[in-house]
Parts: sequence; C-alpha cells; structure tokens
Amino acid sequence: MDVLIVSLGSTAGLRAADAELRDSLVRAGASAAVVAAIEPPQTRTLMLTDLAWARAARRSAQQGIERHSPRAIVYSSTTAALLWPRTGAIRFDAPSAGNRPGRHGLWQRPLERRRLAHAPLLLPWSDGALAEAGLSAVERDRALVLPIAVEPSGPLEPVRDIAAITYAANPSKKGLDRVLAAWRGLSKENGAKIQGELVVAGASVAELKAAGIDIERERDVRLAGPLLQADYRALVRRARVFVCAPRREDYGIAQLEALADGCILVTTPAPGPYAALPIARELDPRLVTDDLQAALHAALAEPSHDYELRARERLRPFSRDAIDRLVAAELLARLLADG
Repeated sequence: MDVLIVSLGSTAGLRAADAELRDSLVRAGASAAVVAAIEPPQTRTLMLTDLAWARAARRSAQQGIERHSPRAIVYSSTTAALLWPRTGAIRFDAPSAGNRPGRHGLWQRPLERRRLAHAPLLLPWSDGALAEAGLSAVERDRALVLPIAVEPSGPLEPVRDIAAITYAANPSKKGLDRVLAAWRGLSKENGAKIQGELVVAGASVAELKAAGIDIERERDVRLAGPLLQADYRALVRRARVFVCAPRREDYGIAQLEALADGCILVTTPAPGPYAALPIARELDPRLVTDDLQAALHAALAEPSHDYELRARERLRPFSRDAIDRLVAAELLARLLADG
C-alpha cells in the first residue's frame, strides 16, 4: 500500500474529508486506504476525551500498518498523531495550541509540538491553521497547505423555500443561542414580513437541552436533527441563507458547503483558522458582524447582486479538480519520498 490514512473520524466532516483525500490519492495513481478509530466512550473533560481518541487512533494505526504495510502514513488531525506507533505526515484543521487553551490542553499541547517537529510532512487545511501552529521557518518548509475539497451537492433548487439554515452540532461552540436570539429579534421586528423558517440541523433535542436550549419555544424554527449528509445538503440547497455565530471556528466546512450550494453566508467573526471568513467578507461585508440580526435582515431583504456566482468563483481553489492537481503534482511525491 502506498498511503495509509489514519482517520480520527470524530465528526461527519472529518470522515468525509478523509474519504476525499483517499479518493484523490487514488485518482493520482496511488494505492490508498483509510483506517478509522473506533469511537471511545464519552468522558467528562477535553483532556480525557483527547486521550481516549488518541489511544483509539493508535490501535487503528497499528492494525492498518500490520494489514497494509504502507509506504507512507497520513494522520488525520494532531490528536490522531499524539500516540502514533510510527512517524507520518499530519493533516490538521487546527492545532491544540489554538483550540485547547489553558487546562483543556495541558498534556496535548507539548506532545503535539513534538509530533509536529518530528513529522516528515505537515498538511494544514488552511494558511490560518499553519499560522496558528506557531512553526519555525524551517518547520514551515515541511508544510503543504491542503484544503478540503468542496463541491456543489446537486442542482440548485429553482425555489428556495427555507429562509435560513444553521448547523448546530456542538451547539455551544457553534453559537446556536446567538443565532436563535438574532432570529427571535428579527421575527419580532418584522413579523409577517419574514418569509419562511429557520431550520436547525445537526443536533438532537437532547443535545440542545443539555446546552440549555429549548428549541420548542422558538417561533418559526424547525429542528431537523442529525441527518445523513445527502439529506442535510438537500436542505441547504433549499435555503436562502446559512447563518452561524461560532465562538471559535477551526475551519468551517459547513459554511463552505453552504456557499457551494448557493446560500448567502451570514456569520459573526470568530477566532481560529476560519477559512470561510475572508470569503464571506469579500462577498458582502455587511453580513460578517456581531450584529447578527441586522445581517440576517440584510441577507433576506436586500441580498447582494450576483452573490451566488461570485461565491462559486471564489471557491475554485477548493474544488475537487484543484485539490486533485495539488495531490498529483506535489503531495504524492512528497509523501512517498518522506515515507
């Protein structure tokens, strides 16, 4: 086997990203496989959660190495690489240096720093992730920015009957409370002028209640819950606006997918290597603000001209064809040489 991808797979987005990378390597002429960590039992702290996932990833990596004897290994996320049984490239959306502050990353951050220093190749999803890792100039020479491929999920719907949609897996981090407050204020201010509803996807009633959110009390809000990817993207194609208010964003796959499917993106600015944020600002700066209610009103009542066409043009570097060219021209040779 040429390349083994050790997938943490803790979210649907990570699993899809790892499958995309495998398929891109295969299209470039390599043999590649993904081995996924088995989800461990839930724990009470991020430190223990990361340890459990790192141990699960190590077991999967060991099994994959024994089965496939790979020439090169890609660990998908720094967490997957923390307890690696063999050195390999590390692909990451954000380092623990950024998303595990304070006590949440006491053991992860120093170990991650050593892994990043010893990895033969670093594959950050974005320039922001590379910057947040705090690498030296020499270490940055071992890096190749490799975005996640983002494609339209299907033909655009001729009629968009959903006013707005948001993705609320991990509702506190995604700022669902802020989205609902903005929607509540907009509905109160405009009343019957608001056409359509806000759809909340990606979280169950139980998960929302655990975050202190009672969705049943909200007006013109529908909970779609956890969905298969195809069903979720079908809803996105029906929505006029994708709205979010993340407290931190490690990349923003959902936002990029929404842009690809023709949604107008309304978002608060957020710390982290938020790849969709500069794109959203370029497309319509009115819609990137902490005043989410005003931004929602502008997107629904006064949408920017040619927003959808300009968004698709801006997403060209994230297309599957663009990523395939990068994998074939640079990644594969560097992986196999380092392996």
